[in-house]
Parts: sequence; C-alpha cells; structure tokens
Amino acid sequence: MDNHFVILVDENDAALGTMEKHEAHRKALLHRAVSVFIFNSKGEWLLQQRAKGKYHSNGLWTNTCCTHPYPGESNLLAAERRLHEEMGMQCKLKEVFHFIYKEPLDNGYTEHELDHVFAGYTDEMPVINPEEVMDYKYISLTNLKYDLEKNPDNYTVWFRKIVNLYENKLT
Repeated sequence: MDNHFVILVDENDAALGTMEKHEAHRKALLHRAVSVFIFNSKGEWLLQQRAKGKYHSNGLWTNTCCTHPYPGESNLLAAERRLHEEMGMQCKLKEVFHFIYKEPLDNGYTEHELDHVFAGYTDEMPVINPEEVMDYKYISLTNLKYDLEKNPDNYTVWFRKIVNLYENKLT
C-alpha cells in the first residue's frame, strides 16, 4: 500500500492538516478529493473499471478517474495528474461543482470526502495504466442511467451519487 497523504478539511474546504490516506479512510475523516469526467464529441461518458488490485471498490465501474490532491497541489493539477496517470490522457478540465458525502466501503474503509468534480471533452482514446484500470468504455447517459438502475452494485458508491448531481448541474 502506498503512503500518500490527504488534506483534511472542514465543510467549507478549509485545510485542517494532513493524514496518511489509509488512516483517513479507516477513521472516516473528511478530506479533499477530485473526480474527473471525460466526455467525447458524441456526448458519451468515459468510464473506467477499477483494477482488481485497488485497496477498495476494486473491479467496480466509476468515473474516468479520481484522486486526492497532494498537500500543496491544487485541485486542478491533481485532476490533470490523475487523468494522465490512470488513463494516459490530457485535456482541458473545468471544475463543475463540489459536494460532501460519507459512505462505507469494503475492507473497513469509509469515504468521507469533499469532492471537487471536473469535466473535460476530448476524442482522444485512453491508454490505460493496468495497475489502476482494468477496462474502460464509453456510454451514453441514457444507457448509463438504465444500467445504474438495473445493476447499481457494479458501480462505486461515489459515482452513483455524482451522476445524479452532475446531470442536474448540466441541465
């Protein structure tokens, strides 16, 4: 397991300090995160299937990528970094909104995050990092919503939350 540190925050996103990320997830402490959504020119959503070796939510489908900003790293730079690390892609990203959620995960972890959600648009094809990503697919919003309704357990808890929030922000 890696020993990256997350930025602990209050409900207003004011930094309170740092903590090793696994400890923060075990203690369910609120910390800063970023989630990235990439769309192609057809309006399809680029999803990834998390690698089996991930420390939680492995094998589940989710947004294009996500991460925690490093101490001293901006949210935008963290989003750009992770898009390149996981999907081998680069494109212009824009923050769309942020929200707080708290959900139990597998392996004794809890996600309690103030998540900054970014969007980007490109037809560049991913070159996935197999240590992070098992597979990827492009999917229309209609097909995604249908599959989320029929097979919610195939998706990460945060992704299921973000899809509804994201759709409301786009309309």
